[in-house]
Amino acid sequence: MEQIIENFSTILDDAAKVANPVIQISNTSKITLNQAYEIQALSIQRRLARGENLTGLKMGFTSKAKMEQMGVHDMIWGRLTNNMHFENEGDIPMNKFIHPRAEPEIAFLLKKDITSNITINEVESYIDGLAPAIEIIDSRYKNFKFSLEDVIADNCSSSGYVLGKWYSPDTDVSNIEITIGTNGEVKAIGNSKAILDNPFQSLVEAVRLALKYGQELKKGMVILAGAATSAIPVNDGDTVQATFGNLGSLSFQAK
Repeated sequence: MEQIIENFSTILDDAAKVANPVIQISNTSKITLNQAYEIQALSIQRRLARGENLTGLKMGFTSKAKMEQMGVHDMIWGRLTNNMHFENEGDIPMNKFIHPRAEPEIAFLLKKDITSNITINEVESYIDGLAPAIEIIDSRYKNFKFSLEDVIADNCSSSGYVLGKWYSPDTDVSNIEITIGTNGEVKAIGNSKAILDNPFQSLVEAVRLALKYGQELKKGMVILAGAATSAIPVNDGDTVQATFGNLGSLSFQAK
Protein backbone atom coordinates (compact mmCIF):
# COMPACT_ATOMS: atom_id res chain seq x y z
CA MET A 1 0.00 0.00 0.00
CA GLU A 2 2.91 2.35 0.67
CA GLN A 3 3.83 2.30 -3.02
CA ILE A 4 0.21 3.02 -4.01
CA ILE A 5 0.14 6.02 -1.65
CA GLU A 6 3.42 7.26 -3.09
CA ASN A 7 2.14 6.82 -6.64
CA PHE A 8 -1.07 8.76 -6.00
CA SER A 9 0.82 11.61 -4.30
CA THR A 10 2.99 11.91 -7.42
CA ILE A 11 0.00 11.78 -9.77
CA LEU A 12 -1.84 14.54 -7.88
CA ASP A 13 1.26 16.71 -7.58
CA ASP A 14 1.93 16.40 -11.29
CA ALA A 15 -1.73 17.19 -12.08
CA ALA A 16 -1.53 20.39 -10.03
CA LYS A 17 1.86 21.33 -11.47
CA VAL A 18 0.75 21.18 -15.12
CA ALA A 19 -3.01 21.89 -14.58
CA ASN A 20 -4.11 18.63 -16.16
CA PRO A 21 -7.04 16.65 -14.68
CA VAL A 22 -6.72 13.00 -13.66
CA ILE A 23 -9.20 10.26 -12.84
CA GLN A 24 -10.43 9.92 -9.28
CA ILE A 25 -8.50 7.62 -6.94
CA SER A 26 -11.81 6.00 -5.94
CA ASN A 27 -12.25 4.81 -9.53
CA THR A 28 -9.38 2.38 -9.14
CA SER A 29 -8.49 2.01 -5.44
CA LYS A 30 -10.14 2.05 -2.04
CA ILE A 31 -8.26 4.15 0.50
CA THR A 32 -8.99 5.16 4.08
CA LEU A 33 -9.18 8.72 5.43
CA ASN A 34 -5.79 8.29 7.08
CA GLN A 35 -4.29 7.10 3.79
CA ALA A 36 -5.87 10.06 2.00
CA TYR A 37 -4.14 12.43 4.42
CA GLU A 38 -0.88 10.54 3.86
CA ILE A 39 -1.23 11.13 0.11
CA GLN A 40 -1.93 14.81 0.73
CA ALA A 41 1.11 15.17 2.99
CA LEU A 42 3.43 13.45 0.50
CA SER A 43 2.08 15.52 -2.38
CA ILE A 44 2.71 18.76 -0.48
CA GLN A 45 6.14 17.49 0.56
CA ARG A 46 7.05 17.29 -3.13
CA ARG A 47 6.21 21.00 -3.45
CA LEU A 48 8.33 21.85 -0.42
CA ALA A 49 11.21 19.88 -1.88
CA ARG A 50 10.99 22.12 -4.97
CA GLY A 51 11.43 25.20 -2.78
CA GLU A 52 7.91 26.17 -1.72
CA ASN A 53 7.21 27.05 1.92
CA LEU A 54 4.29 25.93 4.06
CA THR A 55 2.31 29.07 4.95
CA GLY A 56 -0.77 27.68 6.65
CA LEU A 57 -3.85 25.50 6.54
CA LYS A 58 -7.34 25.63 5.06
CA MET A 59 -10.53 24.18 6.49
CA GLY A 60 -13.27 22.45 4.52
CA PHE A 61 -16.81 21.25 5.23
CA THR A 62 -17.26 23.96 7.89
CA SER A 63 -20.86 24.33 6.75
CA LYS A 64 -23.20 21.94 8.54
CA ALA A 65 -25.31 21.75 5.38
CA LYS A 66 -22.23 20.74 3.38
CA MET A 67 -21.33 18.07 5.91
CA GLU A 68 -24.83 16.63 5.67
CA GLN A 69 -24.69 16.76 1.87
CA MET A 70 -21.41 14.81 1.87
CA GLY A 71 -22.56 12.40 4.58
CA VAL A 72 -19.71 13.25 6.95
CA HIS A 73 -19.55 14.32 10.58
CA ASP A 74 -16.26 16.19 10.74
CA MET A 75 -14.39 18.92 8.93
CA ILE A 76 -11.52 18.30 6.54
CA TRP A 77 -8.32 20.31 6.07
CA GLY A 78 -5.56 20.99 3.60
CA ARG A 79 -2.28 22.84 3.43
CA LEU A 80 -1.28 26.23 1.98
CA THR A 81 2.07 27.19 0.46
CA ASN A 82 3.60 30.52 -0.55
CA ASN A 83 3.08 29.73 -4.25
CA MET A 84 -0.65 29.64 -3.58
CA HIS A 85 -0.73 33.19 -2.16
CA PHE A 86 -1.81 35.95 -4.57
CA GLU A 87 -2.01 39.68 -3.92
CA ASN A 88 -5.26 41.51 -3.27
CA GLU A 89 -6.40 43.38 -6.41
CA GLY A 90 -3.73 41.56 -8.38
CA ASP A 91 -3.75 39.34 -11.46
CA ILE A 92 -4.00 35.57 -11.19
CA PRO A 93 -2.97 33.52 -14.24
CA MET A 94 -5.70 31.07 -15.16
CA ASN A 95 -3.25 28.68 -16.82
CA LYS A 96 -2.31 27.58 -13.31
CA PHE A 97 -5.75 26.00 -12.85
CA ILE A 98 -8.02 23.37 -14.42
CA HIS A 99 -11.53 24.50 -13.44
CA PRO A 100 -11.09 27.14 -10.69
CA ARG A 101 -13.79 28.33 -8.34
CA ALA A 102 -13.70 31.04 -5.69
CA GLU A 103 -15.23 31.25 -2.24
CA PRO A 104 -15.10 33.92 0.49
CA GLU A 105 -13.57 33.05 3.86
CA ILE A 106 -12.21 34.53 7.08
CA ALA A 107 -8.46 34.15 7.64
CA PHE A 108 -6.54 34.05 10.93
CA LEU A 109 -2.86 34.86 11.47
CA LEU A 110 -1.21 32.88 14.27
CA LYS A 111 0.92 34.95 16.64
CA LYS A 112 2.53 31.97 18.36
CA ASP A 113 2.97 28.24 17.99
CA ILE A 114 0.02 26.10 19.07
CA THR A 115 0.94 22.76 20.61
CA SER A 116 -2.31 21.70 22.28
CA ASN A 117 -6.05 22.02 21.71
CA ILE A 118 -7.66 25.39 22.40
CA THR A 119 -11.17 26.63 23.17
CA ILE A 120 -13.14 29.28 21.34
CA ASN A 121 -12.59 31.66 24.27
CA GLU A 122 -8.82 31.33 23.81
CA VAL A 123 -8.73 32.09 20.09
CA GLU A 124 -8.00 35.82 20.46
CA SER A 125 -4.89 35.10 22.53
CA TYR A 126 -3.44 32.94 19.74
CA ILE A 127 -3.92 35.24 16.77
CA ASP A 128 -2.27 38.45 15.61
CA GLY A 129 -5.28 39.37 13.52
CA LEU A 130 -8.03 38.30 11.16
CA ALA A 131 -8.79 39.26 7.58
CA PRO A 132 -11.29 38.75 4.78
CA ALA A 133 -10.03 36.25 2.23
CA ILE A 134 -10.86 34.53 -1.03
CA GLU A 135 -9.83 30.93 -1.53
CA ILE A 136 -9.42 29.53 -5.03
CA ILE A 137 -10.33 25.86 -5.16
CA ASP A 138 -9.51 23.70 -8.15
CA SER A 139 -10.00 19.95 -8.01
CA ARG A 140 -7.35 18.03 -9.88
CA TYR A 141 -9.97 15.43 -10.77
CA LYS A 142 -11.91 15.29 -14.00
CA ASN A 143 -15.27 17.12 -13.95
CA PHE A 144 -14.69 18.38 -10.38
CA LYS A 145 -16.11 15.06 -9.07
CA PHE A 146 -14.69 13.22 -6.08
CA SER A 147 -15.31 11.11 -2.99
CA LEU A 148 -14.40 12.26 0.51
CA GLU A 149 -11.10 10.37 0.37
CA ASP A 150 -10.39 11.73 -3.12
CA VAL A 151 -10.75 15.36 -2.07
CA ILE A 152 -8.64 14.97 1.06
CA ALA A 153 -5.84 13.36 -0.97
CA ASP A 154 -6.09 16.28 -3.39
CA ASN A 155 -5.31 18.81 -0.63
CA CYS A 156 -9.04 19.48 -0.23
CA SER A 157 -9.01 21.20 -3.66
CA SER A 158 -7.02 24.12 -2.27
CA SER A 159 -5.10 25.95 -5.00
CA GLY A 160 -4.80 29.64 -4.14
CA TYR A 161 -5.76 32.36 -1.69
CA VAL A 162 -6.01 36.14 -1.52
CA LEU A 163 -5.88 38.05 1.76
CA GLY A 164 -7.43 41.42 2.53
CA LYS A 165 -6.61 43.91 5.27
CA TRP A 166 -5.72 42.52 8.69
CA TYR A 167 -7.92 43.54 11.62
CA SER A 168 -7.54 43.32 15.38
CA PRO A 169 -8.05 39.87 16.96
CA ASP A 170 -11.04 41.17 18.93
CA THR A 171 -12.94 42.19 15.77
CA ASP A 172 -16.38 40.59 15.83
CA VAL A 173 -16.83 38.35 12.78
CA SER A 174 -19.54 36.11 14.23
CA ASN A 175 -22.39 37.59 12.19
CA ILE A 176 -21.42 39.56 9.08
CA GLU A 177 -22.96 39.42 5.61
CA ILE A 178 -20.57 38.14 2.97
CA THR A 179 -20.95 38.21 -0.81
CA ILE A 180 -18.91 37.09 -3.78
CA GLY A 181 -19.38 37.74 -7.47
CA THR A 182 -17.77 38.45 -10.80
CA ASN A 183 -17.64 41.54 -13.01
CA GLY A 184 -19.81 43.61 -10.68
CA GLU A 185 -22.56 40.99 -10.33
CA VAL A 186 -23.12 39.28 -6.97
CA LYS A 187 -23.27 35.51 -7.48
CA ALA A 188 -23.56 34.23 -3.91
CA ILE A 189 -24.63 35.73 -0.57
CA GLY A 190 -23.91 34.26 2.83
CA ASN A 191 -23.04 35.02 6.42
CA SER A 192 -20.04 34.31 8.60
CA LYS A 193 -22.36 32.28 10.83
CA ALA A 194 -22.32 29.63 8.09
CA ILE A 195 -18.76 28.86 9.23
CA LEU A 196 -19.57 26.58 12.18
CA ASP A 197 -21.86 29.31 13.61
CA ASN A 198 -18.70 31.35 14.38
CA PRO A 199 -15.42 31.45 12.39
CA PHE A 200 -13.49 31.34 15.67
CA GLN A 201 -14.78 27.78 16.13
CA SER A 202 -13.15 26.85 12.83
CA LEU A 203 -9.74 27.75 14.23
CA VAL A 204 -10.46 25.56 17.25
CA GLU A 205 -11.24 22.66 14.91
CA ALA A 206 -8.22 23.39 12.70
CA VAL A 207 -5.96 23.04 15.73
CA ARG A 208 -7.62 19.78 16.76
CA LEU A 209 -7.31 18.21 13.31
CA ALA A 210 -3.79 19.44 12.62
CA LEU A 211 -2.52 18.05 15.92
CA LYS A 212 -4.37 14.78 15.30
CA TYR A 213 -2.48 14.29 12.04
CA GLY A 214 0.88 15.51 13.29
CA GLN A 215 0.91 18.88 11.49
CA GLU A 216 2.71 21.62 13.41
CA LEU A 217 0.96 24.97 13.84
CA LYS A 218 3.62 27.66 13.82
CA LYS A 219 3.71 31.41 14.45
CA GLY A 220 2.99 33.31 11.24
CA MET A 221 0.79 30.64 9.69
CA VAL A 222 -2.47 31.62 7.99
CA ILE A 223 -5.59 29.58 8.72
CA LEU A 224 -8.52 29.83 6.31
CA ALA A 225 -11.71 29.19 8.26
CA GLY A 226 -13.87 27.73 5.47
CA ALA A 227 -16.38 29.03 2.95
CA ALA A 228 -19.19 31.38 3.89
CA THR A 229 -21.03 30.84 0.58
CA SER A 230 -21.10 28.30 -2.20
CA ALA A 231 -18.13 28.45 -4.56
CA ILE A 232 -18.53 30.33 -7.84
CA PRO A 233 -16.79 29.47 -11.13
CA VAL A 234 -13.96 31.72 -12.31
CA ASN A 235 -13.37 32.28 -16.01
CA ASP A 236 -10.52 33.93 -17.86
CA GLY A 237 -11.07 37.70 -17.86
CA ASP A 238 -13.29 37.78 -14.76
CA THR A 239 -12.87 40.29 -11.98
CA VAL A 240 -13.76 38.44 -8.77
CA GLN A 241 -14.79 40.54 -5.78
CA ALA A 242 -15.93 39.60 -2.27
CA THR A 243 -17.43 41.90 0.37
CA PHE A 244 -17.36 41.35 4.11
CA GLY A 245 -19.51 44.01 5.75
CA ASN A 246 -17.37 46.27 7.95
CA LEU A 247 -14.24 44.30 6.96
CA GLY A 248 -14.41 45.80 3.50
CA SER A 249 -13.76 43.99 0.24
CA LEU A 250 -11.04 42.32 -1.80
CA SER A 251 -10.68 41.22 -5.37
CA PHE A 252 -8.53 39.71 -8.09
CA GLN A 253 -8.44 39.64 -11.86
CA ALA A 254 -8.39 36.32 -13.68
CA LYS A 255 -5.89 36.64 -16.54
